This record gives sequence, structure tokens and C-alpha cells, in this order.
Amino acid sequence: MISVNDFKTGLTIEVDHDIFTVLDFQHVKPGKGAAFVRSKLKNLRNGNTVERTFRAGENVGRAHIDNREMQYLYASGDEFTFMDTETFDQFSLSREQLKWELNFLLENMNIKILSYQGEILGINLPKSVDLKVVETEPGVKGNTAQGALKGAKVETGLVVQVPLFINEGDVLTVDTEDGRYISRA
Repeated sequence: MISVNDFKTGLTIEVDHDIFTVLDFQHVKPGKGAAFVRSKLKNLRNGNTVERTFRAGENVGRAHIDNREMQYLYASGDEFTFMDTETFDQFSLSREQLKWELNFLLENMNIKILSYQGEILGINLPKSVDLKVVETEPGVKGNTAQGALKGAKVETGLVVQVPLFINEGDVLTVDTEDGRYISRA
């Protein structure tokens, strides 16, 4: 058990039989009434974000999440197969479990699998990945203010807003949090 007074960003907790990670929290001590902790939590099972208020000093369960090194092998229909790099055990995750992450997954990529008591919650991607541009319009100079952008489709199917000088065949570094262009690789 852990007290809500000890919340930290990134802490994983168990509340009402669900697993959450703390995204944000704020200790509030009003002039009148009892103190409380206002928090923003992300459900690791379904990805939903909820805001929840706890009484100061209230205890919640601590969830110990396992991070195991895995390698993405291949896709077969709506199933995506991964292999444990130590034991060579293989297992599959569905398209539903990997909605956002599919925009960045390449075959043979090493990632971390998040699991709680044997239940796989999802995958943890690196902060950025390098992806090849497969389709983009040529950049046209003129009639642009600074910072002009165009769409570029990368090898995973994600469309990234990039500067005009990016061409087909270029390799981009893309942020996996929000899918934005960082630089040319």
C-alpha cells in the first residue's frame, strides 16, 4: 500500500481492480475542510485518462509493472507476434491492443512489454524512432512564411507534418509520444 501523499508522476497504482499510472497530481489544502489530492490517472488496460480525487492520507495499492525486453517479429492479419529476447518465447497481441503503437513498429525492432501479474498491458516504445518516407509531395519554394510544412507518409503508414525540404527516401526521426517530426536521421 502507498499513501496518496507520496504520489509521483509515473507511479503505477491499483484502484478498484484497475491498473493506473499517475500522469499528474496536486496536493490541495483548502482554507476550510480537509486536505485532498487531485490526480490525473491513465488506465493501463484500456488507455483511458481519468481525473480522481483522494482524501489526504488515503492508501491505494502499489502495482509492480514488469518491463521485459522483446523483439517485434511480424504481423499476421490482426495479430502481431513478439519474442522474448532471453527465453525466445513467442506471443501475439491484437491490433486493438496496439492502436497508436502500430504507427511506429518495424519488424525486428526491440521494445519493452509492460505486464502485471502475467497480464500483458501493452508495449513501451522508445522516445523516438527512425522511419523512411515513402510518399510526399515535392516542396515548392515561394509564397511561404517561415515554418511551412507538408505531409509525408512513412513506411508504417503514419502521416507526419515535415518541412518542405524533406523528400521521398529520406529517413526521419519521429517522436513516438505525439507522432511529430524531430529531424532527419
